[in-house]
Amino acid sequence: MRTLTVAELTRHIKALMESDGMLASFWIKGEISNYRPASSGHIYFTLKDDFSSIRSVFFRSKSARLLFNPENGMSVRIRGYVSLYERDGSYQLYVEEMEPDGLGALHLAFEQLKAKLYLEGLFDADRKKTIPWLPKTVGIVTSPTGAAVRDIIEIISRRWPGMKIIIKPVSVQGDSSSGEISRAIGMLNQHKLVDVIIVGRGGGSIEELWSFNTEEVARSIGASSIPVISAVGHETDYTIADMVADLRAPTPSAAAELAVPVKNEVCHIIERYQLRMARAVDDRIANNKLRLDNCLQSQAFRRPVENICGTRGLALDYLISRFLKTTDESINKQESIFNTLVGQLNALSPLATMSRGYSICKDEKSGEIIRNSNKLTPGDILRIDLHKGRLRCRFIESIEN
Repeated sequence: MRTLTVAELTRHIKALMESDGMLASFWIKGEISNYRPASSGHIYFTLKDDFSSIRSVFFRSKSARLLFNPENGMSVRIRGYVSLYERDGSYQLYVEEMEPDGLGALHLAFEQLKAKLYLEGLFDADRKKTIPWLPKTVGIVTSPTGAAVRDIIEIISRRWPGMKIIIKPVSVQGDSSSGEISRAIGMLNQHKLVDVIIVGRGGGSIEELWSFNTEEVARSIGASSIPVISAVGHETDYTIADMVADLRAPTPSAAAELAVPVKNEVCHIIERYQLRMARAVDDRIANNKLRLDNCLQSQAFRRPVENICGTRGLALDYLISRFLKTTDESINKQESIFNTLVGQLNALSPLATMSRGYSICKDEKSGEIIRNSNKLTPGDILRIDLHKGRLRCRFIESIEN
């Protein structure tokens, strides 16, 4: 019996596994654990059930097509093949496709992105911009060949003939469509070409509408400084773009009606306002003319000299006389009160006392009033305030009474 090397045995086992048709391509169901996305883009995890587990790898070239985010604990269905990893001598599952078990991948991706953007506040009503009542230019981001663009143009032209329309043609389905839609919205914002943007397409399956459920398109709508009307599919279709947009229209035709008013109706509104303004001006002029006529008919205008020099003049003279008399009486009364207070103040003033021969003796250094000679020492300098003038003296001795 020949002795094998480890490498020979490993290669033999690998060849046996790869020659097994069942292991070359199959579907398997299990639960994800130890989920580890690598910086290279590859995804490593363990697929397990209640009894067994198998190491699995999802290479970047395949995982890039995933529409949802795998998570630990998620039950999935996987199509792939089994082979032996020679370096470790262990077999593992190589993933070709992955989908949620019991829930469609598109539906799961929709719910995951919806929850993510909701937490970020992209659906909040207070961040949504007001659609202009009468835009000068309308931008349309959609397929240039679909029925949607024809319906939008026809309705806008019918509602407001001559309205300026800028169309940014894009693919509305397929791998490149999300990027095209996002770039078109960004270009309209960058150059400030329009006042409102309609983004959308006609109806279709969830796969056909999927471009409007991508994070790229949602974020470009959310970042737009120009108000965006989302018009994707039919009334029953609801996309992430609808939730982020400033206004959701059930159909592309409805979006055109929401974006542009009817010109004849606007003209009728303007005419009504013109009539109301003209009527208001006429009424104001008539009222002011009536007031002017009443003023001109009044006695003050008809006989102004009589009013000034006659009875009104006498009344004015009387009022002036009363005012002067009252003022003089008030001044005399206040002067009497003032003199009384001055007299009372003089009676209490130390200056009045000093005028009768009294003086105030103070220590020159401290300024303290000397009330007792026992606190003085011979040689202390004193300052004596008289009724008129001051004296600077030196203390010699205290004379007892």
